[in-house]
Amino acid sequence: MTINVPNQITLGRLVLTAAFFGLLSAFSIERFEESRWLLQTAFWVFVVAAISDAVDGYLARAMKQITSFGRVVDPVADKVLICGAFVFFASVIFVDPQTHRNVTGVAPWMVIVVLLRELLVSALRAFSEAGGGDFSADWSGKIKMIVQSITASFILASLAFWPENTLGLRRVLVWLTVVVTALSIITYLRRAWPFMFARGALARDPSGDDTTSHNSHGVTG
Repeated sequence: MTINVPNQITLGRLVLTAAFFGLLSAFSIERFEESRWLLQTAFWVFVVAAISDAVDGYLARAMKQITSFGRVVDPVADKVLICGAFVFFASVIFVDPQTHRNVTGVAPWMVIVVLLRELLVSALRAFSEAGGGDFSADWSGKIKMIVQSITASFILASLAFWPENTLGLRRVLVWLTVVVTALSIITYLRRAWPFMFARGALARDPSGDDTTSHNSHGVTG
């Protein structure tokens, strides 16, 4: 099977994501000045990976090379990059040993919100598309991705290049990300609700015959 250019870029983003995680894993806040270059490199790797998300989507549409592979792998690559970044931000790697505070401004519960949103939307998308529905990303999902990418980029850049007196702005961006992420869940639920209700109505047999109901459910998926 020949992998087209947009899909090659998507696969390249997965490679960049692995490199990004490796750089963050090697960073040590206890040896901040010595390992600061790791954050600087991680920042540029993240920026390139985030930009590649827009590039492969644009090329796939422009070249009319939208494939099933791309539809599945592209959102997975996005989620791994963003969710992984926030998991690292909330980890002990970024906890100042002197103040015992996380210097990124990301709390563990915030990461749970991000992960919950992605898992819930993925489940809704699978449920919708299994029944032939269209559950592609909408405006709220795109805004969410942009805000998350900007926040992650700023966290990395501020710590890597100007770590002094930027914690306040980091926290503002992190809270904005949490709010936007949570609100995007609502828009997807509103889109999925009519379809879920319709499928539920079709799955019920008015005659009350359980056997018929189960068979019908099996056919519709």
